[in-house]
Amino acid sequence: MKPYDIRVTGLQLYYLPVETRVPLKFGAEVLTSVTCARVCIRTENRRGERGEGWGETPLSVQWVWPSALGYEIRERALKRICELIANDLAEWNGQGHPFELGHSYQKQRLPVLVDQFNAGSGLPEDVPYLAALVCFSLFDIALHDAYGQTNRLSVYATYNERYMNADLAAYLEPANGAAVRFDGLYPEHFLDTPSSSELLAWHLVGGKDLLYRRELTGDEREDGYPYTLEDWIERDGLKCLKVKLAGNDAAWDYERLVQVGEIALARQVVWLTADFNCQVTDCKYVNHILDRLLHEFPDIYKSILYIEQPFPYDLEANRLDVRSVSARKPLFMDESAHDWELVKLGRELGWTGVALKTCKTQTGALLSLCWAKAHGMTLMVQDLTNPMLAQIPHVLLAYYAGTIMGVETNGMQFYPEASGYEAKVHPGLYRREGGKLQLRTMGGYGFGYKVEEMERPLPAPVVHI
Repeated sequence: MKPYDIRVTGLQLYYLPVETRVPLKFGAEVLTSVTCARVCIRTENRRGERGEGWGETPLSVQWVWPSALGYEIRERALKRICELIANDLAEWNGQGHPFELGHSYQKQRLPVLVDQFNAGSGLPEDVPYLAALVCFSLFDIALHDAYGQTNRLSVYATYNERYMNADLAAYLEPANGAAVRFDGLYPEHFLDTPSSSELLAWHLVGGKDLLYRRELTGDEREDGYPYTLEDWIERDGLKCLKVKLAGNDAAWDYERLVQVGEIALARQVVWLTADFNCQVTDCKYVNHILDRLLHEFPDIYKSILYIEQPFPYDLEANRLDVRSVSARKPLFMDESAHDWELVKLGRELGWTGVALKTCKTQTGALLSLCWAKAHGMTLMVQDLTNPMLAQIPHVLLAYYAGTIMGVETNGMQFYPEASGYEAKVHPGLYRREGGKLQLRTMGGYGFGYKVEEMERPLPAPVVHI
């Protein structure tokens, strides 16, 4: 036990609806709006000191729960799980570092809560575990922030022996035969100490995004933001593009990569990555596209830094040997990487990197980060189109993680006006300039949100304890 250990003394849960400016295609579905779930958690440490922390995550239904079930049905289920977590967390007597609290809750209480919900929901499908993680992530993030606020520390200064009650050996096991030990190691041993206050920004090229100015119809709303990839590159000085692909239409995917690649080469964009969104079931699909690019457009092939999650995210049910893909390009897990144990399985199957997301919890992201780095895997931090408060822990994770290249950030593309209150305090996090985000305004306790300076009006809480 440490005097810094916190316990929950109360919370408020809010829902903030956001409309997209342009649609965003996720696999077979299209996102046009999202509900951001935001929580404020009050905590107290063993010394009687008090504070409150904030967490927020978009409940991105199409990403967390692809299904033929109606959007409203799935969204209601996710909201209900958030409310169940809020009430359960307020009654929980857990006390410790948020890393310990987040891990304990995920392992001991969250599965039970979700099983109970699924058993009584009357829905023809169970809520997937990925969706449950996203529902818990805002609470986990808020616990990390509250710990820093309560103890008057930056949260990234607390991932060490002084503040944590156990080392990483209490959570992680090395791969079979690996000369790795976690005894005496803490997350701080795997985090970077950046020398710069900026990050390269990856722009998302969605499946429905316009590429060329000639595609404009003249009917577009004039709101000061670009509509085409050509104009986004010019406006923001972009250097990195992530290309969303179908994963089930090889001809379209190839042509899309060629089109984006030619635009990129003509405008000094340096890097591309391709995201197949879990739709591919055979390595030959990806290999054929890459091999054809290598022969027909070698400069585009060379600009592809890595490939993201082509295959079904349930690794245990789809144990594909993916070494033929990772022999061509680094291959990163995203939806598959719920936790470090799945990262371990992915490494055995031939995946070479991990795309971290705070929407799968800050705690889980840090555990996957530590395991992956210890075993020589590379890292990226990917977006869930994070606006408002959700953007801040997301960017900070990339800042300290030591990613392969910067951070994906696309909230400013799809709902640029949603973050106006937050952007007044941290303008460099919500506008890309010279292809980069600026973190110069970050600092202070917890995640350094400076919520009191944002003055965002909130709706009535749906849970208030």
